Amino acid sequence: MKITFLGTGTSQGVPVIAGKNDGLDLSNPKNWRTRTSACIEIGGKSVLVDAAPELRLQCLKNDIRWVDIFILTHGHSDHIAGMDDLRRFCDIIPGNKLPVYSNEYGLKRVEAMFPYALMGKPVSSGYPCFAASQMPDCLEISENARIMAAPLPHGNMETLGLVFEEGDEKIAYFTDCKRLTPRALELARRANLLVLDFLRPKPHPTHMCVSEALRAAEAVGALKTYFTHTTSQIDYDTWEPQLPKNCHIAYDGLSVDLSELRQNPE
Repeated sequence: MKITFLGTGTSQGVPVIAGKNDGLDLSNPKNWRTRTSACIEIGGKSVLVDAAPELRLQCLKNDIRWVDIFILTHGHSDHIAGMDDLRRFCDIIPGNKLPVYSNEYGLKRVEAMFPYALMGKPVSSGYPCFAASQMPDCLEISENARIMAAPLPHGNMETLGLVFEEGDEKIAYFTDCKRLTPRALELARRANLLVLDFLRPKPHPTHMCVSEALRAAEAVGALKTYFTHTTSQIDYDTWEPQLPKNCHIAYDGLSVDLSELRQNPE
């Protein structure tokens, strides 16, 4: 399996428009973060998780040429706003209809924002077309690969926590959450790679702050943990040296191949 971090910033992106961005070294490209989304290669399939407003640019920058499945973790704007750009993948896949999975709230947001993509077939050439379904507890990708889902608390709603399994490899992807539920913890245990919400140093009502994310990382005990959905309060060169040796700040364009990770964990 392989994960590519297409975007790793919070809902306002990093740096913030018209903000002071104090303490943020803007000469470091790792501090320029688009909104959060990722691409996971599993079981011979390409799975896109969330569609940031910058999705088109993210796909071009990271040479994403094919998407088999799209999963929307939740319906907030920074995760759904780029879904219209999925039209290009609908153009080139067989049947021109892209499987889309989300929770109940996410599906309602898709219906409200993209009704023209739910007509059963593309309205016209070049239009998106989604086969939208509720994300099951377990989505089988192939005989040896699956995606497990666990609801996570995110304010007055839930977001989808996702655990990708192929053979003895495992990626746990938990963005936009306040804590990990018992099911999420159980699914994530012994993960090769863990991705966690890591908003800012101070506590936040709906996201994990630094201390909460570090405790969650310790509880899971993954071989390696990457923190995402970071604000402009997280300067890469300031925070990276402070983290435990198996924990890192993710950045846009970072790609991690699990087969290489097992051979070289550091």
